[in-house]
Amino acid sequence: MEPIILPGEDGNDIKLFVVEETMLSGNKYLLVCDNDNEDEDAEASILKEVSVEGDESVYEFVEDDVEFEAVAKLFDELVGEDADLDY
Repeated sequence: MEPIILPGEDGNDIKLFVVEETMLSGNKYLLVCDNDNEDEDAEASILKEVSVEGDESVYEFVEDDVEFEAVAKLFDELVGEDADLDY
């Protein structure tokens, strides 16, 4: 899995691994998890691309409940049994 590094609020970087990506209503979303070991449970999150600066995309965690639920349902269909998403 391809890693993404995000700056954490405490100054430490957050390393996340991309599981799947999709588009919804013209926005790009990533399903990410906190480890790349498929044998272990991982905490999943959804990121939304908020801007593109040159070759770099800027992502933010999806915090809106309605948006999160819609995108989570889409990812649930895409990854099926590979992930157990709570939404």
